[in-house]
Amino acid sequence: MKGLKITNRWTVVVGAILIQLALGAIYAWSVFTALLTDPNGDYGFSATQTAWVFSIGLATFAVVMVFAGKWQAKSGPTIVALTGGLVLGAGYILGGIFGSSFLAQLLFIGVLGGAGIGLAYVVPIAVGVKWFPDKKGLITGLAVAGFGFGATIWVKLAGSWFGGLLNTSSAFGLPSVQSVFVIYGIVFAIMVVLGSLVMVNPPAGYKPEGYEPPVNHTAKTSGGVEFDSSHMLRTKQFYAIWVVFIFSALAGLMVIYCIKLFGIDALEYNGIANAGVITGTAMAWYAIFNGLGRIVWGMISDKLGRKRAIFYMTLFQGVIMLMIYHIFIRFGVTSGFIASACIIGFNFGGNFALFPAITADFFGNNTVGKNYGWMFTAYGFAGIAGPQLAGHFKDSATASSGPVVWMAPFIIAGVACLIGSVIILLTKPPK
Repeated sequence: MKGLKITNRWTVVVGAILIQLALGAIYAWSVFTALLTDPNGDYGFSATQTAWVFSIGLATFAVVMVFAGKWQAKSGPTIVALTGGLVLGAGYILGGIFGSSFLAQLLFIGVLGGAGIGLAYVVPIAVGVKWFPDKKGLITGLAVAGFGFGATIWVKLAGSWFGGLLNTSSAFGLPSVQSVFVIYGIVFAIMVVLGSLVMVNPPAGYKPEGYEPPVNHTAKTSGGVEFDSSHMLRTKQFYAIWVVFIFSALAGLMVIYCIKLFGIDALEYNGIANAGVITGTAMAWYAIFNGLGRIVWGMISDKLGRKRAIFYMTLFQGVIMLMIYHIFIRFGVTSGFIASACIIGFNFGGNFALFPAITADFFGNNTVGKNYGWMFTAYGFAGIAGPQLAGHFKDSATASSGPVVWMAPFIIAGVACLIGSVIILLTKPPK
């Protein structure tokens, strides 16, 4: 299937952002967790169960990306992105209609919705790098920035904008959570299908005006040496970067899952009123800074090189995760909570600009669509480990534990980030 004829390469960026706005749905999951875990509500899920829906969605997303990378290299990007949009939309619509049980939400929102995201996600990255070999960091950041910004839209629409869909909607007579799933599913499908029409590879031999491919294969400017996936998987550099990706992503994914539950515990423990409203605000700012981080860290990496940018990002994230309670005390509970969410979101967003770009740097621009799918399996591992880590400690706590129960998972995630910063510093490009 062929998309539209592209005469201006920035058209691809517009389509990429439109797709990613819809795919950011998975990061809005926290807006549903309070209602899903309410023991007196329609569902009565445990914190671990809601974590599993999120984790399975992330893991399916990562695994399907491997297949999607191969498929788009063979059949072209348009059909892969379009299919992803339809599968994502179907997952949420079916999750709305049949999602009264944990297993139904796990299957439709987690597995089917995650598969749709995995199909569509790799396409804007692969296409963008080919159109912009001169601005890989910036373009991968822009291409995936919509993912973070999209989460803000879906969180606020569900929680507060125009009265909040969770408070006002009852599509098909469904409970509010399932009603929002149906509405979102329809919107997601339309957005991704429209964006897929401009997901078109450049002509063979395309080079931007004034651009000359780099001669030396270095960490700062490279992509001239092409590794196929089987060759890449035999390099120690792949596994070093893969582990760093797991450690870095684990922190951000854990916070995305638990930010509402953790925030309510911490704020109410300190006597702060309107904890639910404040956590909703923090979730929205997290998503905004997540999107900004993808762009800014991508631009930084174009200046400093991908390796140094990843080092600074993981180091900064590790320090913040370890300091989060001190930030609360120093700057005040409410402002400290929101500030922490912004910083963690900003650093987490950098992963999605830096890791596809370093995959292209180390293993080739033209094969990044296939190779990044393998690299992105790290995100799937982190998607299970991070939320389950938080969910386990939360479910193991007693009612009187207070917010201190969250300290252990924050420390574990922070130390993992610091270890990741050391590993990336010692990793050299393959020859």
